[in-house]
Amino acid sequence: MSQNVKIFAHRGASGHALENSFKAFEKAIEMKADGIEIDLQCSKDGQLFVFHDLNLHRLAGVNRFFYDCLADEIKDFKIGRHFLRPFMNIRIPTVEAFIDWLSKNSVSVNIELKESILKHKDQLSSWLIDLELPKGSHFSSFFPELLQIVKQTRPEFDVAIIVTKAFNWDELKSMDEIDAVHANKKYYKPLYLNFASEANKPMRFYGIKGNEPFLKEPHPNVVGWITDYPKKVADFIKKK
Repeated sequence: MSQNVKIFAHRGASGHALENSFKAFEKAIEMKADGIEIDLQCSKDGQLFVFHDLNLHRLAGVNRFFYDCLADEIKDFKIGRHFLRPFMNIRIPTVEAFIDWLSKNSVSVNIELKESILKHKDQLSSWLIDLELPKGSHFSSFFPELLQIVKQTRPEFDVAIIVTKAFNWDELKSMDEIDAVHANKKYYKPLYLNFASEANKPMRFYGIKGNEPFLKEPHPNVVGWITDYPKKVADFIKKK
């Protein structure tokens, strides 16, 4: 490899264990991932949890939005595949429990700030004030206003905008508050790589499976791969 591109385990090693669970985080450590990607949602009463979906139905079997549930309710929900859920005791991690785990394992984390936090911006700011993260950690979001809160509260933390089809790449150079760009691997094209490079914004790509030819000789502007299969990606890169 021409550079040291970090491998982040998407929602933990979610190709091998339940996403955003401590088992998935432990599996990522076992597979020697460089970092872990997690998602943060916020309850109705302003408590942060590690969970991806805005609606709880897919993993908890409860057809309710995260921001409509109180923290005590969320703590009682069991999560997992629907046919195993009644027999499992996996709960949605609180952000405090995750940060405590992180401090003991000292692995970089990519924290994606999800849409329910838009209703609790003050809670995000308060949480950030005394937050300590391992080296190489950063925040990401589809919502620039949440990244702005991170920068205003803790300017030393790196933040990355997650791009969508509607993203205006011409504006990237003027986005001074943004440190990096996160994009689905379908954006791994010279056009977008050059836009980011010219704006001096490194890129990380998600949706990586571990068989993409560009993994072995990545564009110089690439600093990270985000994948459900960290070991598969690492093994593919090493393979001659």
